[in-house]
Amino acid sequence: MSEASIPTFQPTVTGQEIEAIQEVLASRTLTGKGKYTALCQRWLESSMPHGKAFALSSCTSALEIAALLAELRPGDEVIVPSYTYVSTVNAFVVHGALPVFVDVEETTLNIDAQKIEDAITPRTKVIVPVHYAGMACDMDAILDIASRHDLLVVEDAAMACGSMYRGRALGTIGHLGCISFQEKKAFTSGGQGGALLVNQDSLVARAEILYEHGTNRAQFLRGEVDIYRWLDVGINATLSEIQAAFLYAQLQAAPQILSGRRRLWSRYHRCLAPLADAGVIRLPQPAAEADHNAAIFWLRLTDATDRPAFIEYMAAGQIQTQAQFVPLHSSPFGERVGRFHGEDRVTTRAAAEIVLLPLYAGLTECQQEIVIRRVLGFWREATSTPRTEASRDAEVNNS
Repeated sequence: MSEASIPTFQPTVTGQEIEAIQEVLASRTLTGKGKYTALCQRWLESSMPHGKAFALSSCTSALEIAALLAELRPGDEVIVPSYTYVSTVNAFVVHGALPVFVDVEETTLNIDAQKIEDAITPRTKVIVPVHYAGMACDMDAILDIASRHDLLVVEDAAMACGSMYRGRALGTIGHLGCISFQEKKAFTSGGQGGALLVNQDSLVARAEILYEHGTNRAQFLRGEVDIYRWLDVGINATLSEIQAAFLYAQLQAAPQILSGRRRLWSRYHRCLAPLADAGVIRLPQPAAEADHNAAIFWLRLTDATDRPAFIEYMAAGQIQTQAQFVPLHSSPFGERVGRFHGEDRVTTRAAAEIVLLPLYAGLTECQQEIVIRRVLGFWREATSTPRTEASRDAEVNNS
């Protein structure tokens, strides 16, 4: 397929990143853990009631540190949705943990909290709710289950920086939160990046040691010890200072970035509602207590066999759309190392139906109107029938 004039994703660039990067270059402090790293961490911590944020090279690194903090042993089990990116599970599998996949909700494609408790065994150690598309999981139910069974909750908030649940930022609700600043996310640190949010006081000290390559170097720099030593395992997950500067410029513009994305998301939802009413697509339905960041916009074709034709039809109009994840439990490695608990009622079906529409900070309303009209046009051309009253109304709303 030739390059589309309207891509599915495009990195956020505010125009203020260069000034911050130039300051870093002038300082000759490039390796990270400097001024801009501290500013990014402070910004993240401003939404945390307590705890500590660590700016990292990726969300995968955050998940890897979370897995170390969980002190997993081979054969321990981690409850996780199957509809997610592989990093969610790889971080735990590398320590010998067995992923136990449970089904997702129809309305959000998030882990179905009502299916979690039945999947718990004496070997269960961690629950990993993934806030897909930046929409909050049912964190009240998940925390209640975790508390009653003494389980660690690691929020995979890769897509969810800026999203809220009952007035609390996603990633700050579980014991640990993992955020991504990869280029497709609402905010980016220049391609790759992430953060670990440590929300339980008892985990902060060890998290800092793991972050410092297994040493107490941070204590040494604060003057708390005379020399730093190797105390534990650790990883090198430092975000470069140039990337931190790039990210901080975007975090400073967060209200404007999120407002624009949410406006585009809401317009898609409103204008495509007639297709949902007609039963040819399903649209996301976030919970009323959740305020999402419009990370992506997905729709589901109720007839999955239409998806290849739909994607091809959109591409012919110079609009890039795409499917997303293959369920991990049906992937070759997932079949080897994990198991699906209960009935796969939604996961596999939804994965075959989903399509992502273009959504990014630089998408104009004129471009979005082209996308919306093209989506509506697919069903007119596919059925070769006159427009319904609902589709005519949707086109009027677009104009």
